Amino acid sequence: MKNNIHIIYFVAALAIICFTSCEHKSGHRGGHKETAQTTDTDEYQSVGKKEKTVVKMTNQQGVYYVPCRINGSEMEFVFDTGASIVTMSLTEALFLYKQGKLADSDLIGTQEYQVADGSIQEGSIIILRKVEVGNRALKNVKATVVHNLGAPLLLGQSVLAKFGKISIDYNRNEITFE
Repeated sequence: MKNNIHIIYFVAALAIICFTSCEHKSGHRGGHKETAQTTDTDEYQSVGKKEKTVVKMTNQQGVYYVPCRINGSEMEFVFDTGASIVTMSLTEALFLYKQGKLADSDLIGTQEYQVADGSIQEGSIIILRKVEVGNRALKNVKATVVHNLGAPLLLGQSVLAKFGKISIDYNRNEITFE
């Protein structure tokens, strides 16, 4: 029953936003930091090449953004080694939903997480069918939809750890996956 309430909340929130015609803006820059725990690593399927991958990042006031494709949609995520899971705002989830790249069946429940200020929040847990960074890709990645319209997109450990060794060249604004 509790899960049904959260599905209703998620769909209702998407509908409300849809009717207010929010405009999608990728890569929100906010101070929200998600640190939820996830342990279901067996669900991830790595696809794509295993060779060295170099991805150009953008630096905006000391925050590094990595271009990604989520279910085929291009988005810009904050490179956040402190976030344990991929995180997006309700606005971003709506954007994917309106494009048909996020479905009701992708919502699998809710989870509490701790934000940078120490408070506990609740988010919807979804499955992203495909997350691509450069020529690397993962299928069936768990992510949190923060019940906040302006939360940033965070590329957390649920993706980064699956790509293996990571090195960063801050002089060239590049991240390398080996």
